[in-house]
Amino acid sequence: MVLALIIYSLIAFFLVGKLLLNGVRPTKTLAWLLAIFTIPVGGMLFYFILGRNRKKNKFYKLKQTKEISEYYEQVDHYYNHLNENEDTNIPTAIKKHVKLAKLIIKGSKFIPSIENELTPLINGPATFEAIFSAMETAKKFIHIQYYIFEEGDLADKFKSILMRKQKEGVEIRFLYDALGSRTLSNKYLHKLKETGIEVYSFLPMKFGKFLSSINYRNHRKIIIVDGVFGFTGGINVSDKYIKGDPDLGNWYDMHLQLKGDVVNSLEAVFAMDWYFASGKDDLLNVKYFFKNLVSGNSIAQVVASGPDSDFSSIHQLYYAIINSAKKYVYITNPYIIPGEAIKEALQVAAMSGVDVRLLLSANSDSFIVKWNVRSYFETLLESGVKIYLNPDGFLHSKVIISDDELTSIGTANLDIRSFEQNYEVNILIYEREITTKLKLDFLNGCEKSNQIDYQQYIKRPKIERLKEGLAKVFSPIL
Repeated sequence: MVLALIIYSLIAFFLVGKLLLNGVRPTKTLAWLLAIFTIPVGGMLFYFILGRNRKKNKFYKLKQTKEISEYYEQVDHYYNHLNENEDTNIPTAIKKHVKLAKLIIKGSKFIPSIENELTPLINGPATFEAIFSAMETAKKFIHIQYYIFEEGDLADKFKSILMRKQKEGVEIRFLYDALGSRTLSNKYLHKLKETGIEVYSFLPMKFGKFLSSINYRNHRKIIIVDGVFGFTGGINVSDKYIKGDPDLGNWYDMHLQLKGDVVNSLEAVFAMDWYFASGKDDLLNVKYFFKNLVSGNSIAQVVASGPDSDFSSIHQLYYAIINSAKKYVYITNPYIIPGEAIKEALQVAAMSGVDVRLLLSANSDSFIVKWNVRSYFETLLESGVKIYLNPDGFLHSKVIISDDELTSIGTANLDIRSFEQNYEVNILIYEREITTKLKLDFLNGCEKSNQIDYQQYIKRPKIERLKEGLAKVFSPIL
């Protein structure tokens, strides 16, 4: 017993040292210290699952090849010359938002790409019609990555096209998150593999690595076809996107089709995830990156971040858009658990006269998440933020638009998990046409939704306040 207590104490003080050396927020450090010393064994267990600082202790580090070093040099050169007014090659839209562009370059290492053709895809049927159509054109390769890939009619359609294309000589790489796609059967995966399709899972939950990986997931959804078409957004592969859900009804979501050089940036995100999951660096080769000349006029920039990124780039993206908004900022997101920085930014914007609106579902796919989200409503409403609850089905889109100039569409929710614990990817679009179109869609959604009245909301029953308070305790891990 004494020996066990000594060992426990040594481990505890070792963890205290790690907490102090890692330099996390004081409140977070204090919370972990209390957990370790007041919850025997359980406190340590929770720390190993949830508490380790992956920015200090990374899962992996990309090896510096000649090509990667040259790319980083190009990125640094672009960053250092972005403020030069005499450079006529930099579009006005970028110069107008130069601080935002530089922020993303510094954090994600992706520069803005011009002359792209971008198509927002609203809801499942339009999204999968576009994806399958693009896959049918494949001649060289198809790269697929999903957080949730569920078996059903859509998965069968994917399998049919992928197996046929593999037999035609197209390279197929299939990457799925081990937790999000945990229901994917060995039979389905074996069918893909026996055709010659390369299949890997991201952070498989293996014995010995379970505690270190269970809390960090790859939430990205990416498809690349021949380097010509790219797809990303909020839509997973699940039949509920085309058939609805028996509990929540229809699922509404937003995806994005990309054509142009921005596809190369999205391919780079896939290539790094593929390297991490498979150990293969074959995609870090120039033959998978192309100069795509299209007739589009959209400017886009990939924003990617994860638990081992040097900076929380998507968190910074959302904060910067909200903070720089002059007329309005409209946000559609199912999981708005903003944390102090984003909450403060929303409040400051609203109190400064910016039209700040949040559109989310009245329904939720999680009891804890529902009440956690609502725990922020009172302070946001008090500062002038307008909140709309859509009663129809489940709204799963992750979209933010501002001032008829900026749009972000991607995989990241507005919560701590997306900012710190998940691998995510968003596309920032510097374009008036797309932004104003999505603005009209957003306002139409608000008209069909119920706006929360602050005076009525503060009179809600105490049982609801209790649910909110209890749920909020779990906000760091949701």
